[in-house]
Amino acid sequence: MNSVYIYQDTFLHLLNLIVYLIEHKIKPFQIKNTSYTGTLLDQVVTLDIPEKEEILSRIIETIGIRAFHTTYYVFLSDVENKELILYYFYLNGLKYKTNILNYRYLKCVDKVIKISQMVRNECHKYKGFVRFKELQNHILYAEIEPSSDCLRLLSNHFQKRLKNEYWIIKDVKRNILSLYDKKKYILVDADTLSFEVIASEEEKTIGELWKTFYKTIGIRERRNERCRMNFMPKKYWKYMLEVEEER
Repeated sequence: MNSVYIYQDTFLHLLNLIVYLIEHKIKPFQIKNTSYTGTLLDQVVTLDIPEKEEILSRIIETIGIRAFHTTYYVFLSDVENKELILYYFYLNGLKYKTNILNYRYLKCVDKVIKISQMVRNECHKYKGFVRFKELQNHILYAEIEPSSDCLRLLSNHFQKRLKNEYWIIKDVKRNILSLYDKKKYILVDADTLSFEVIASEEEKTIGELWKTFYKTIGIRERRNERCRMNFMPKKYWKYMLEVEEER
């Protein structure tokens, strides 16, 4: 039977499970979150492991803060076997300590670096592509649909960028809302909050002006669709007002 170990959907619980498996010399076939449904060949194992925050300082002391942050970005990715990749990364971290990121010839290290960079790049792009619109109650609202779970990272960014505004960002893919009240933000399940997304009259006027401006400055003879896709991939078009008609 293939032993599949289940963790409780948080980075902290995943770290506690990985440390437990390493300390007890257990080599898992897979590590999955609670949404996993096993096959007939799987032995699904759910261990009663508490979330101990002191495990964070132990890991940081072992592999260093840079490597720790790198693994956090991997956790935020949507890569299928990310948990098992992190298991082998931390296992090798016991041997190579704070130099672990230098051993890129190891598959787990190479994968961790590549996945982390992919998440960082996507988060960086969304900082420029998130489009807020003002609702009738003067709250700024935006929807995103990123591949990685970068809502918290984006919330940290906009908490500083738009600190004097009320705003809501919805991760449509994961059905999660980030709510900011000019002091702090919280993440909640979108199903727990009901509200109407109706743009204010001023927002509608500005939107029409922006679409007119976008069309006016464009030079048809100089259009380069390939170059355009490089700078503005179609995955972002769904929430961009200026390409509404092209969608």
